[in-house]
Amino acid sequence: MSSSVDWSQVRVIASKEFRDRIRNRWVLAVALIFSLFALAIAYFGSAQQGAVGFRGIDVTIASLVSLVIYLVPLISLILGYDAIVGEKERGSLELLLSMPITRFEILLGKFAGLSAALASSTILGFGAGVLLLSSQLGTRDVYHYAGFVCSAILMGMAFLSLSLLVSVLALDRIRASGVAIGLWFFFVLIFDLLLMGALVLSQGRLGSGLFGALLMLNPADVFRLLNIFSSEQVQNMYGLATVMPDRLTDPTILIGIMLAWIVTPFVFAHWRFK
Repeated sequence: MSSSVDWSQVRVIASKEFRDRIRNRWVLAVALIFSLFALAIAYFGSAQQGAVGFRGIDVTIASLVSLVIYLVPLISLILGYDAIVGEKERGSLELLLSMPITRFEILLGKFAGLSAALASSTILGFGAGVLLLSSQLGTRDVYHYAGFVCSAILMGMAFLSLSLLVSVLALDRIRASGVAIGLWFFFVLIFDLLLMGALVLSQGRLGSGLFGALLMLNPADVFRLLNIFSSEQVQNMYGLATVMPDRLTDPTILIGIMLAWIVTPFVFAHWRFK
């Protein structure tokens, strides 16, 4: 497949998608949201324990993880739900397909452009948010925070891939938006409740291996685990170290699973889009 791809066409589509987000100030707006939240959590994340001020990058990341799990999937799903079905409704998809470009190139270009917009806003937002703390960060802190930002981008790309699949399958933008919001509710709010309910109802018979495997079915949980097991202090805060099998706490394995979440919906979207 890749040998027949015209990468110049992919770049054109990707550039257009990215420029559109720049022109409507989407990237700036999301970056500002991330920046404000990063600063607020860095200084006030421990206020409920009676402490105010920066208490270390581990505590800051632990607080940001929960925020990112709510915001990034929602932003990603909203960003991509109309990428294809919107073109259909506007009649521009037929015009686009009449040109010497394949459906795969269109889909890949849109995914690349939207991913670039998402990554830019995430890096700008969280980078600016922690810039004022730079004098209090060591080299290890910078690498740890960079890893957190990269994992947030990967999670966003996984949900962006899901949103493209929704956009390919949906009959119109209204249905696509409804499904996108439904996916957000399921993966961010409902999935863990169902899993905890199953754990309680099983009365401990749900083994750690099965419990860990079920967590892999949610890219938001994969993101959470990536950041929890990057720091012993954060592990103690979440209390998952005793219930997760060692092989599912390996960052390499978790990154591989996240990449599978990016690739699999995209492949299925391409199959249905052909």
